Amino acid sequence: MNIFRRELRAYRRGLIIWSVCLFLLVVSGMSKYSAYSAGGASSEVFDALPQTMKALLGFGSFDVTQISGYFAMLFLYIELTVAIHAVLLGSGIIAKEERDKTVEFLIVKPVSRGTILTAKLLAALVQVLLLNLVTLVSSLVMVSAYNQGEAITGEILQFMASLLLVQLIFLSLGTVLSALLKRPKTSGSIATGVLLGCFVISKITDLTDQLNALNVLTPFKYFSYARIVNGEGLHAGITALSLLLVAGLVVFTYTAYRKRELNV
Repeated sequence: MNIFRRELRAYRRGLIIWSVCLFLLVVSGMSKYSAYSAGGASSEVFDALPQTMKALLGFGSFDVTQISGYFAMLFLYIELTVAIHAVLLGSGIIAKEERDKTVEFLIVKPVSRGTILTAKLLAALVQVLLLNLVTLVSSLVMVSAYNQGEAITGEILQFMASLLLVQLIFLSLGTVLSALLKRPKTSGSIATGVLLGCFVISKITDLTDQLNALNVLTPFKYFSYARIVNGEGLHAGITALSLLLVAGLVVFTYTAYRKRELNV
């Protein structure tokens, strides 16, 4: 429990900064909605863009004059932001003891490596949940402020559920990389590189259907925004497989962390 509280305190300031950034992202993103919902020049510019550019920008065939379509476009940038937070958190919370030369502080305690790792993972999970909650509340408030039609609270909740799963995937991916790599200072950069690679793959597969098989390599494509906007909800099979992936990565993290030699 002491380790758990210590990790929460250590990341408290960072969590506040990330929360403020997410709030400002949602606020600034939704503040532009009125320019498209009213039609006119802004809407015409979007309609005139080629399909490839629409795919790269993240709104594809969504009708950005409707609140649900516009939020789906904005959600891409929200998802990328929280994914970066999750993968950096996962890699950093494991590697920081070796990076900051505080390994002795932990290994001299009468607790096992498994106990230490469990406390760290729980602290990381709490931070991920809090950031997701901030994003959810910000989205509900801002969408309600600009929405002139039917409420889309259900769709927003589904977006946030998919967001949480993506967060957990990248969090556990970050912990695995940190537990495997011998140089803790490189874990954050490598984890970020992997995430950006996943994002690039997601954009490539948006441009052509011939490469859809690559979607299995990127969590950004596990959940279809179109399904949510169209009222079909999250795919149950994909949701279950995502949870299994997270569980597998966590087990791998425990295995690798117990076997690795810590740099004191």
